[in-house]
Amino acid sequence: MLVNPLLSVPNTPFETPDFSSIKDEHFAPAFDILIKEAKNNINKIVENTEKPTFENTIQALENVGKLLERSQAIFYNLEHTDNNEAKQAISEEYSPKFAEYSNDIVLHQGLFQRIDTLWQQKDTLQIDAEQMMLLKKTHTSFVKNGANLNNTEKEKLRTIDKELAEMTVKFGNNVLADTNNFSLIIDNEADLDGLPAMSIAQAKNTAIQKNLPEKWVITLHYPSYIPFMTYAKNRDLRRKISVAFGTRGMRENKNDEIIKKIVNLRHQRANLLGFDSHADFNLTDRMAKNTTQVKDFLNNIIKIAYPKAKKEVEEVALLAKKLDNIEQLEAWDFGYYSEKLKQEKYHFDSEMLRPYFKLENVIDGIFKIAQNLYNLRFIPREDISTYHQEVKVYEVKDEKDTTISIFYADFFPRDSKKQGAWMTNFRGQSKENNQFQPSQVSIVCNFTPSTPNQPSLLSFDEVTTFFHEFGHALHLILSDVNYESLSGTNVAWDFVELPSQLMENWAYNKEALDLFAVHYQTGEAISYHLIEKIKESANFQSAYQAVRQVNFGLLDMAWHAQNPMEITDIYAFENSITEPFRLLPKTEKTNVSPAFSHIFQGGYSAGYYSYKWAEVLEADVFELFEEKGVFDKNTAQLLRKNILSKGGSIEAIELYKNFRGRLPDVNALLKKTGLLEK
Repeated sequence: MLVNPLLSVPNTPFETPDFSSIKDEHFAPAFDILIKEAKNNINKIVENTEKPTFENTIQALENVGKLLERSQAIFYNLEHTDNNEAKQAISEEYSPKFAEYSNDIVLHQGLFQRIDTLWQQKDTLQIDAEQMMLLKKTHTSFVKNGANLNNTEKEKLRTIDKELAEMTVKFGNNVLADTNNFSLIIDNEADLDGLPAMSIAQAKNTAIQKNLPEKWVITLHYPSYIPFMTYAKNRDLRRKISVAFGTRGMRENKNDEIIKKIVNLRHQRANLLGFDSHADFNLTDRMAKNTTQVKDFLNNIIKIAYPKAKKEVEEVALLAKKLDNIEQLEAWDFGYYSEKLKQEKYHFDSEMLRPYFKLENVIDGIFKIAQNLYNLRFIPREDISTYHQEVKVYEVKDEKDTTISIFYADFFPRDSKKQGAWMTNFRGQSKENNQFQPSQVSIVCNFTPSTPNQPSLLSFDEVTTFFHEFGHALHLILSDVNYESLSGTNVAWDFVELPSQLMENWAYNKEALDLFAVHYQTGEAISYHLIEKIKESANFQSAYQAVRQVNFGLLDMAWHAQNPMEITDIYAFENSITEPFRLLPKTEKTNVSPAFSHIFQGGYSAGYYSYKWAEVLEADVFELFEEKGVFDKNTAQLLRKNILSKGGSIEAIELYKNFRGRLPDVNALLKKTGLLEK
């Protein structure tokens, strides 16, 4: 009988996953066995005849199903980065089973009775602050997810959760399929006019991979799509690919009925649990406590930004008219003429920066920044298994030469890989029996790959994306708590983007850029002139970007902060929400919602506002670094001690006040982005 590598802790460096031995056929049998084992462990907690204690109930529950959690983490990371039909079938079969397993825990009456007994006795328990937080979060999670429902209501909840799990998987698969099913095949070299040499080389490389060596291929993956929309002179082709991008989830693989099912099921679930809406349900454990606070926050920003954004768009439209006699600026024109305007205003072309951002140099630079701030060292490990040959692995050591994390980085697009960029993990950090358990952290991106004649040269947007995801990674790398479920990014959802968005600031800083931004051919350091251009243009069209982000947040809240039962046409509904603050004409048949994976597949439902919310926090935090120095050790250690190391062991607002000494100031963001005079 073959050994299933998912059924035991691997005998590998730092117990990292042995991807070389894990096959698709291992997952289903492992899941079945590990779910059964976890349920048996739950029963042991419940059947314990001793009175409930923190150790025999809360801590015991914390340790239930560790191998199952690890196997799930491995599977879902692979599903997003190395997908295939086998994994899709497993996901469709087991996502509902995992939802059922989760319900078996939170709806277990005997288990909840033990937890509730401890909660009622919390004032007399001899436990520390972190243990109290774990007790509070555990009790809150059980109550919030149906522990107090009657048996009929519990069965209804199980049915809803099972169907929701099925629908969200199908949503994501449809977006990926529509993304991969479109290619813009170019056989006339003149149609590449305007594109940077790097993008042309990449289009040729993609064509060769698709057995079209005499042509060029543009795809909907960001490293291909964004440069084409920004630089390609052929307006008709820009329109074609723009429409294709805007109709993902609407073509061969339709998400409209799936969206209706998802939002209606979420609403039914919230009502069943005693909440008016899914948004009300989600916001109970966040910094923004209710939908009114979120909507007021978003509306206050958009009211300030919208008039300025209209002027920014008008400026682009005037240039399009002047240069090419464009009578009506369309969505597929905006990126192209915005770049022209940027060049005219700042005498600066974003592509001028690429030669200074060779990927290997950026990696080295970001590690140096982490070393300067937090005394971290990233040591390459060739002996640690990866799921793809492109994935890089590093051992992370602190100032005491202690290994505190294993860091994976997966940088390039693949047809089997979800679009976008994200941070994830294979294991959180903890201190089991006073033994430090290093985290296993991963960032996944879709950066411009190398070609046979050129290394991977990043756009500046890709550089800031790298810094963003690395900020998330640092949150878990620097975590120093006892319990894994409180480690790293296990914080209030509208607090989770603070470390990531804060980290982006170093990408704009001369002291930081001087560490790594050198020309990949000459070795010449990036000039002060170019750095100034980066800083000068940082707020270019900041009002437009603010309106765009807030509109996404308002659309998310519209789907989730009211009763969606009467929505029959998702496209008309979306249009009714986005129309009041629309800046460009609506492109017929294109919509955001059918491919809005953040809220319909990821964890951002009723939470997309958190990007903007966190911008307020990071702007306020970075003001202190600007006052003290961007590499000031004392400020960095203050941030590490009070925020980055604490995970979710303390309430988010208290973490913030411990660092800043006060509540966040929204004006810091408005000043930083130029929407408010300093």
